[in-house]
Amino acid sequence: MATPEHLTPAAELAALVREVSALAEGGRPWCAGAVVLAGRGPGVLVRHTTGWAVRYAARGRERARADWVPMRADTLFDLASLTKLFTAVATVQQAERGALALDGPAADHVPEFAAAGKAAVTVRQLLTHTSGLRPELPFHDGGGLGLLWREVPVTEPGSTYRYSDLNFLALQQVLERVTGQRLDVLVRDGITAPLGMDDTRYGPVPAAGAAATEDQRRPWAKADRGLLRGEVHDENAHALGGIAGHAGLFSTAGDLGRLCRALLAGGPPLLTPESAALLLDPPGLGFAVDQPYFMGELAGHGAAGHTGFTGTSLVLDRHTGGYLVLLANTVHPVRPRRPDSTPRARAATRLARALR
Repeated sequence: MATPEHLTPAAELAALVREVSALAEGGRPWCAGAVVLAGRGPGVLVRHTTGWAVRYAARGRERARADWVPMRADTLFDLASLTKLFTAVATVQQAERGALALDGPAADHVPEFAAAGKAAVTVRQLLTHTSGLRPELPFHDGGGLGLLWREVPVTEPGSTYRYSDLNFLALQQVLERVTGQRLDVLVRDGITAPLGMDDTRYGPVPAAGAAATEDQRRPWAKADRGLLRGEVHDENAHALGGIAGHAGLFSTAGDLGRLCRALLAGGPPLLTPESAALLLDPPGLGFAVDQPYFMGELAGHGAAGHTGFTGTSLVLDRHTGGYLVLLANTVHPVRPRRPDSTPRARAATRLARALR
């Protein structure tokens, strides 16, 4: 019997499909359902759906089996932190146009941000999570953006990597001040419309076409909102109106494949090749680079991508021209105690071996 190292490309892709299907099986599976899309260049290698867009009712109880809603190829997913990639692209677009400087202070455009020791924090530091800001603030408990203005960096800006939603909330404010337009308009006009990503937009979206996320209740969640479907899962994004730099977009696997192909092709029509390289070259602007914990064996040659808390992820591999989009509703019906990216890494490894 062939070992995994000696499977043919077709067998690796078949194993990818088989293993993704298994993620939605059992009593308490890794996810209720998933959609996976893998490709290389303009070609699609895998397009597969498994499981259920809705399986559970309130308080984690399973619905009657006849009421489970099948996952579809065009199911809309709450992208969670994959939203950051769109904010990053929009930021680099404005830098390309000369509207902002990546190494200039964010406070040049948002004076309120200068308070509490943040005057020197640059746009690039926000994009690379080296601003010194903590991961998040309790916007869901009230206080609005004043919480961000008053926030003091916990480390010297530029000295330490610390992943933070606050960085991308600050970038949203920079973009909206520079352009005079809301972030959802910038994303639509600058990214989704040029690529024909017709299903990608900020929520709320029609519930009937969306994968359910969490039955959001305290104490495991930060708010009491009940079972969510078509409404943003992130409590802070919801509290800030649903349009946020760090979360809030909904999309499909097919639409995200369009974004992957554009970036792998060098950036047009979104960006020049030089600007696209800024996003994807180490350390990445908004994009994580070579992270084996979710990229598996795709990591190591400049692979770039991101994950989202709701169960979403994508990886671009410029070494082979391949990409992997894996969208799953891992927080349905409740968020796991210990998030597990092993299935993401396993799927990426299958694709890496197939592309060799």
